[in-house]
Amino acid sequence: MAHLGVGIGWRPEIADAVDRLDGLDWVEVVAENICPGHLPEALQRLRERGTRIVPHGVSLGLGGADRPDPQKLAALGERAVALGAPLVTEHIAFVRTSSPVLEAGHLLPVPRTRDALDVLCENVRIAQDALPVPLALENIAALFSWPGEEMTEGQFLTELVERTGVRLLIDVANLHTNRVNRGEDPAAVLDAIPLEALAYVHVAGGVERDGVWHDTHAHPVPPVVLDLLAELRARVEPAGVLLERDDDFPPEAELAGELAAIREVVTAAARPKPSAPKAAPLPEAGPEPESGAQPETGTEAQAGTGAQSEPQPEAGAQPEAGAQPEAGAQPEAGAQPEAGAQPEAGAEARTGGRGVGEDARTRVALGQAALLSALVAGTPVPEGFDRARIRVQVRALAAKRADVVAKVAPELPGILGGRDPYRKAFLAYAKGRPMTAGYRRDALDFAEHLLIQDLPADPAARRRLTAWWQERAGARPPRRIVRWARTLVGRAA
Repeated sequence: MAHLGVGIGWRPEIADAVDRLDGLDWVEVVAENICPGHLPEALQRLRERGTRIVPHGVSLGLGGADRPDPQKLAALGERAVALGAPLVTEHIAFVRTSSPVLEAGHLLPVPRTRDALDVLCENVRIAQDALPVPLALENIAALFSWPGEEMTEGQFLTELVERTGVRLLIDVANLHTNRVNRGEDPAAVLDAIPLEALAYVHVAGGVERDGVWHDTHAHPVPPVVLDLLAELRARVEPAGVLLERDDDFPPEAELAGELAAIREVVTAAARPKPSAPKAAPLPEAGPEPESGAQPETGTEAQAGTGAQSEPQPEAGAQPEAGAQPEAGAQPEAGAQPEAGAQPEAGAEARTGGRGVGEDARTRVALGQAALLSALVAGTPVPEGFDRARIRVQVRALAAKRADVVAKVAPELPGILGGRDPYRKAFLAYAKGRPMTAGYRRDALDFAEHLLIQDLPADPAARRRLTAWWQERAGARPPRRIVRWARTLVGRAA
């Protein structure tokens, strides 16, 4: 892996500050938020100066039951080529289901089961065949665990690397999140995974409330996360370390100070390998946070939607659907399992080398659909999940959805009388209406929902909302008789 150094996540809100940061080695950009032929001027200047830029995807959903979308793969590859990137990165997560059609707007954990691993490995191989540069995958933060898991995080990641040769993007802030929320030992994960497969490292801030850690990317990096970076540094010298900040951006001097603290840890002489600390017990779920409590607002907030720009790949840039690796392909050398550990027979052994059976994908699809439906559509929580934690996740997803819609359609809070009236109206709308087609469509559907109900009550505000909706939807708002009919059939219930 080529040396990257210390970098920062590039965001439009801090573009000028990033341009002035001393000693910045590289940047990472959310892939779905840029268009290859129309790069922001500030990002183009960095490219012309020779600053390395890595696209970080959030919408593939490689952990989902469906095979990767060829158009999304093509779009990610186009961005890698446009940026001259040495690699692209994505997440070990699912973000949507196709039956029913539901979008999480968030990176959700996959179960650590044989079925889920088989599906993930095949999806990764399809992505690797379609992309023009190497792929690295990030471990995600989670609020809850799946029941009936068959592997630890370390075992899951190790076998993923062995079977696909994919590289790892380790987020040490996510390791801390999972220590608090799921009782997992970060040191045990670092000890178990093949660190020779490490592409680079993420560092970010968050906050703990009522026994739950929220990976906000909107708070300073806490000492406990820097300590985990030091533990990783004691085991391996990472090729790159990147600071993620996605919201509530601090003054430029504070960003520079956080980068300096990260650089100090990375450049320190490797210390003797620390003994693994005792795993923290899973805290009891405390009072649920308020509806707006600390949702993640950055990369994860865009998951599956491409909220800011929703670029489309150029016509004809399609990878071959369902491309498979050559028979007998071997992972990169050096990715070894834990000493003495023998992985169980994988998908290839169970299917005669033909890839994942549809029965495995069906089982994964059913489990993910039941969970996502409970999270965004109000259906019962599947058996075995921590119901208190699922309720926390439901509230966080709804709050995040409201926040991102307000970002992609900033006129709506103003039309509705401010942030609080907007949030109240949006959360009432979202309660029984899951997102199915991204945040921009969600904003239009929300506005139409209000107009159907003859809202807002103020006639002037209603006229402004009508004009806003009509300009973007390219259609006339429903006539009053249509609105009444829709109400009768329950659409406005």
